[in-house]
Amino acid sequence: MPPLSARIDAARARLEAAGQLHLLNFAASLESSGQEALVSQIESLDLAALPGLIQTYVKSKPAAAMPKSLGPAPYYPVDRASALRSWDRSRFQHLGEALLRGGKVAAFVVAGGQGSRLGFEGPKGCFPAGAVTGKSLFQIFAENMLGAKDRYGVRVPWYIMTSPLNHKATVEFFGAHDYFGLSREDVRFFPQGVMPSLDIATGKVLLTSRGEVATNPDGHGGCVRALHQSGALADMKSRGITQVSYFQVDNPNVRILDPIFLGLHANASDSSGEMSSKMVAKANPGEKVGVFCLADGKIEVLEYSDLPKGLAEETHADGSLRYNAGSVAIHALGVEFIERLATDTRFALPFHRAEKKVPCIDAASGTSINPLANNAVKLEKFVFDALALCKASIVVETDRIEEFAPIKNATGSDSVETCQQIQTRRSAKWLLACGVDVPMQADGVTPDCVIEISPRTATCAEELKAARLPGSIQRNARITL
Repeated sequence: MPPLSARIDAARARLEAAGQLHLLNFAASLESSGQEALVSQIESLDLAALPGLIQTYVKSKPAAAMPKSLGPAPYYPVDRASALRSWDRSRFQHLGEALLRGGKVAAFVVAGGQGSRLGFEGPKGCFPAGAVTGKSLFQIFAENMLGAKDRYGVRVPWYIMTSPLNHKATVEFFGAHDYFGLSREDVRFFPQGVMPSLDIATGKVLLTSRGEVATNPDGHGGCVRALHQSGALADMKSRGITQVSYFQVDNPNVRILDPIFLGLHANASDSSGEMSSKMVAKANPGEKVGVFCLADGKIEVLEYSDLPKGLAEETHADGSLRYNAGSVAIHALGVEFIERLATDTRFALPFHRAEKKVPCIDAASGTSINPLANNAVKLEKFVFDALALCKASIVVETDRIEEFAPIKNATGSDSVETCQQIQTRRSAKWLLACGVDVPMQADGVTPDCVIEISPRTATCAEELKAARLPGSIQRNARITL
């Protein structure tokens, strides 16, 4: 590696060309270690792209363009008796199981978040989520892989995208728990990329301190670049992986390796096998989830804030929402498609602009600034923007109780409490389907007990039939299976 002085000179030339020379204003006052850290950070930034991004997203304020034609997305309904469309579940289940048994599927979780909104210090994946056991989110996901090994006789590789903030703590957590029984060679960690945070008025890159550039994670869509640059994609290809099961770290109920979904994704006549998605029926018109739509002939996700209120509230004759396909951030992606997104500029995902408050320092004086109003533009990418780049994409409905229990908030909706309630409701539903007597509260719907079923035991009611089950559950019991 060149000496530090030469690296500083090279960084200065690149910064001057990009109009960002102020990032070195305080370099001379830093110790050599501080200079090394600052230069390394600058070297990691794509400075050549900055002027164009600043012009497009800071000096301009691009508005979301509505498609010329817009309609509800077609989907494969969860209800076998639905009049929407009929399809052979057993056929696609067998095809998906063949993919799993053939070692063609990898699991991929986006796990860059911290648990600070939950009052938890540490990576969100370390948060205790099991309704009875308090198992961490990571352990629950690991038990999905172990269950697949039991059922299909295959070791499913698991790729975990962290963030620079939580990477070390995540890796240490897995080490402290002996990787939850998984083979270490089947678990691969890599941090997502970052983007510089930009002054909202000038587009200048902000400084967090005299020796640190202000940055922000590049969004879940940054996973495309991270998978490629980390070598994870190459590792998948060397293992013969063709399909990736994508999910986010806050949802312990996700069925990571769903053979029906994988079978549809890879084999349905209206799927290209590039990217497919799961949905749940929206709870109400105002629910804050993205909505799958058919936009100019392509499946896309519209942010809830971009879907006009009149459309969001449209109903069918039976009162059900017309635009009801809520996104739950569960996707299947083809490895070749991810590689195309990462390497072919024609398939590059767009950035999205967010205005935020970012503590920083004055680039001239070094004085600390703790803004009271939004002072920065953060740029990030969304993975669902890849849907518009598919040749053909499908959406598959799943039941909200079965597969959507996110932990986003400390209290209220999508909280620890609601997640544990949904875990118990799902477990009770499965047990009842297997003939087990489950006590209910006076409403006849809410279980009068707490139940947690490990994904290693079962990931659906059908799989639970193979387990040793009690004849009944006692009222107020806390049961694990």
